[in-house]
Amino acid sequence: MTAETIDHSTLSRLVEAGAVEAAHVVGRPGGWSAVIRYGKAERPLAAQRSRQVRVFKRIDTLVSYLRDVGISKFDVDAVDYAPATASRSERAAALRRIHEAAEYDKWFREQVEEAIREADDPNTVWIPHEVVEEEMARQRAELLARLKGEAK
Repeated sequence: MTAETIDHSTLSRLVEAGAVEAAHVVGRPGGWSAVIRYGKAERPLAAQRSRQVRVFKRIDTLVSYLRDVGISKFDVDAVDYAPATASRSERAAALRRIHEAAEYDKWFREQVEEAIREADDPNTVWIPHEVVEEEMARQRAELLARLKGEAK
């Protein structure tokens, strides 16, 4: 069961109205979360999309967030804090995927630019679609005939 959370918009309105009584920065595995007390309620800050408890990987990011919202005093509970650790091989694999994606993106953009240059070139010879269809039908028929000949 997911605990009730408070979203950014609601938190901003509560701060504006002076209704926030206390804020707690709570350490947890993988980072830090904020718990806001207002009236008789105490709710953790929610991530925008998932509505799950928002976890900040770095405490300074959470501190900046709270200050930007208008909360500059809060207590910190680091009892359950455990930094997220990725193994050296996991980080290396992630870095490799980033480099591969960047290389593919570069290659893809070059291909698009080349295609645009060819399309804009007045010397480019355009082949009508019907001609291409006829050629493919002829090649398909040849392949099928060869396959039937090999099957005998």
